[in-house]
Amino acid sequence: MVDSISRLILYSDLPEDSILVRLRAIYADWETGQDTKSHLVHRIYAEAKRILDLSTAYGFSRNLWQNYLTFLMITHENSFSLTCERQRHQDGSILLIAENDCDVFHTLFHFDFAPMEKDLGITVFSTLCHYHSIQKRQQLYNREVSEIVCALSEKLDRAPDAKVMLELLTQHLEQYGVGLFGLNRAFRIQTREHGFVLQEINNMDQVTLDDLIGYQEQKAALRANIEAFVAGRPFNNTLLYGDAGTGKSTSVKAVLNEYWEKGLRVIEINKYQFSLLSAVISQVKNRNYRFILFLDDLSFEENEVEYKFLKAVIEGGLETRPDNVMILATSNRRHLVKESWDDRQDMEHTKDVHRSDTMQEKLSLAARFGCTILYSAPSPQLFKEIVCGLAARHPELHLSRDELLMEANRYELRHGGFSGRIAQQFLNQILGKKTDSTDCP
Repeated sequence: MVDSISRLILYSDLPEDSILVRLRAIYADWETGQDTKSHLVHRIYAEAKRILDLSTAYGFSRNLWQNYLTFLMITHENSFSLTCERQRHQDGSILLIAENDCDVFHTLFHFDFAPMEKDLGITVFSTLCHYHSIQKRQQLYNREVSEIVCALSEKLDRAPDAKVMLELLTQHLEQYGVGLFGLNRAFRIQTREHGFVLQEINNMDQVTLDDLIGYQEQKAALRANIEAFVAGRPFNNTLLYGDAGTGKSTSVKAVLNEYWEKGLRVIEINKYQFSLLSAVISQVKNRNYRFILFLDDLSFEENEVEYKFLKAVIEGGLETRPDNVMILATSNRRHLVKESWDDRQDMEHTKDVHRSDTMQEKLSLAARFGCTILYSAPSPQLFKEIVCGLAARHPELHLSRDELLMEANRYELRHGGFSGRIAQQFLNQILGKKTDSTDCP
């Protein structure tokens, strides 16, 4: 193991605290007798726990050692993996170097831990290599990551040599890319003392635009703009506005689910993080993905000035917004920034020299969205169609159409109007009654 890992080139800069680097040190101390057996066992168990923790988080099973190596191979950003992400044809030199590293990983994939286990009286590696998880795949937050890694791991296990392993790795990187962007479709920003990190979101609804009943014109306009964006054609930043609960945020999730395999990714940003917008764009502008910067439920009160950061990013700053970044916002307000009647009389109330400059300043943010789509509250007839459409997805419900609509009407009267959200909440209640007869007020 020590000699094999020392031959790595592209993957030679692994952190000193990585599992593979620590296992190499453990194996070297075992071969040379530089550590006691009891302490070696303690160190091995510590790394085995880290493999188990990673496997539990991502739902790996069968051969956790090979799953870990696969995860490492497809998440490590290096000159080869990043080049594969950006273009399909590699030159001979980088392929030769990558084949060298694949030869190392091929050896590690089939490494024999038996001599060390026998000498130390342990079976931990044997257990990790024949592991059966008690987690159900459908219950995992990281189900997609689990499926991708486990499927590739099994293919790499069957690869007869480094050349075939390299072909499989290249195909994966060309299709999905490398790192967290390659395995995940949605992210949120987590601020740190010195900057920020992108945290993956893995518990998204598996909704599509077809699941959103009604709103055909809105869905068509959104789909056309997203398809232009994904295809690299001219597109507009997008504002979805209108009544609450009408499917604006659901539409964003839907287009992500439909287009993520074509390279679409979403980064959700809170308005209080707008000062980080330029830094986020700088981090993603050179990646071979299409990034939607998603600003959900966007609006600003009179005393909030964060919208100025957003205006500068969309248009008006010195740096041109990259072609792989779209700003997409949802809001209940068409004009985003709260206005007052005083804004129309600047001279009288604020001593502003030019009348209505304050109003124009506030309206200019919404004007920077070239694609604006209105989601209005559904009519009573459309509300009925939404209720019936949602109910049709649950054959376990044994209610006639008349009974269903009568109950939906009673629920709507108590809960504030027609919307897709109200319809879904109504279905949740009647589905819950199958196990809990308590009625919601």
